[in-house]
Amino acid sequence: MDSAQVKPEQLSSHKYLTAPNAFTLVRLCCIPLFLWMLFGRDNVAGAAFLLGGLGATDWVDGWLARHFNQTSEFGKMFDPTADRLLFIVAITGILIKGIPPLWFFWLVIAREVIVGGTIAIATLAFKMKRFDVTWWGKTATFLLMFAIPGFMIGHSDFTAHKAFLIAAWILAIPGLALSYYTGLAYAPTIRASVKAGRGGAGNERG
Repeated sequence: MDSAQVKPEQLSSHKYLTAPNAFTLVRLCCIPLFLWMLFGRDNVAGAAFLLGGLGATDWVDGWLARHFNQTSEFGKMFDPTADRLLFIVAITGILIKGIPPLWFFWLVIAREVIVGGTIAIATLAFKMKRFDVTWWGKTATFLLMFAIPGFMIGHSDFTAHKAFLIAAWILAIPGLALSYYTGLAYAPTIRASVKAGRGGAGNERG
């Protein structure tokens, strides 16, 4: 077959082995590297830049899915799951390392565990239908994904670390407030999705 005639959706016929899922997997595999840099090399700034890079490339898998027409239900689940895992592992490592402000990181991880746990239970136990993250939720994640490495660099010996610390605070406060606001705003959506999921399950059994 002439390569010029290959359509984007023909680049991968497998529902799992797609370009966006492969990119998400690469980002997920960077978690051990982050932990190694943070603890094995004691390179806080290096780990922070890696984390910032992973946050900055969060949009790439979505772009690949649209560009190559490889959007899938698995990808829609895999991408946010990988992001949440990266988020939780990174913050847990930061807490163990004792990087301030600890109260901020505890609040961030508490929100992730509560909201993520609620969604996981609702999905697995109550057959909740999947729903998309709101624009405000994406904005909160964006702010936090840059505030967190900013705090790390701000408490390292990296050049201009004070500027990173100031920028981190500017992003952290609205990011944290938005994350809790969206967490509460998801409650009605979760209830409605659980109800819809139960209805669909009942129809299938009937």
